[in-house]
Amino acid sequence: MTTLQTHQAVELWSVTRRYGTGEHSVTALDDVSVKFAPASFTAVMGPSGSGKSTLLHCAAGLDRATGGKVLIDGVDLTPLPEKALTRLRRDRVGFVFQSFNLVAALSAEQNVELPLRLAGRRAAPGQVAAVLAEVGLADRARHRPGELSGGQQQRVAIARALVTGPAVLFADEPTGALDNASSREVLRLLRTAVDRHAQTVVMVTHDPLAAAHADRVLFLADGRIVDELREPSGAEQIAARMAHLETGAEQ
Repeated sequence: MTTLQTHQAVELWSVTRRYGTGEHSVTALDDVSVKFAPASFTAVMGPSGSGKSTLLHCAAGLDRATGGKVLIDGVDLTPLPEKALTRLRRDRVGFVFQSFNLVAALSAEQNVELPLRLAGRRAAPGQVAAVLAEVGLADRARHRPGELSGGQQQRVAIARALVTGPAVLFADEPTGALDNASSREVLRLLRTAVDRHAQTVVMVTHDPLAAAHADRVLFLADGRIVDELREPSGAEQIAARMAHLETGAEQ
């Protein structure tokens, strides 16, 4: 694996993603170039079908771009065979899903430890307990997902994503299935991961309140980045930009 000199956690260079062929093909991403700096928190927003999830999946190496290239922690994903790509994702990428994706038969601590076990690594003494304590679940280590609330399950998922010390944590609508109080706690944890631990976070969300926790908000439409807000002043500013985009999409 050749490592390129870079100061970015993730880079997309002219990334295009098409599905299907010929006249039935659909372009989900259209020549997108964007960088995500270390210790930054970026929210990705846009109307339905704008390419948000495709951007996330291509950036995370879960989906291969049709054109262009993606670099994670300086490593170009384009030439990697599947085994090497899987290994890089396991070692350098964390992912948090709306649906939690915990293993029902495993306890919270076993779910958190799972990425390490899959990588053939042993957790350092106290490592799993420390990351569970970080998300406020030190007293829930032996509980299985079915014994935890939705908010607690998502916090376990965040702990699982962080335990390997990834170059970047991708979050796909992480508060979409949660109530307001649980959403605030999850967003606080993501913000803390950036501010205290220099974690890079890229989050897809439809919620301006969630996006307001980010340092930067990217707006997508028709597979392209069409707007950007740095250091947003609040949810109202973000909602106004989204309303403008959605109005334009309907015209």
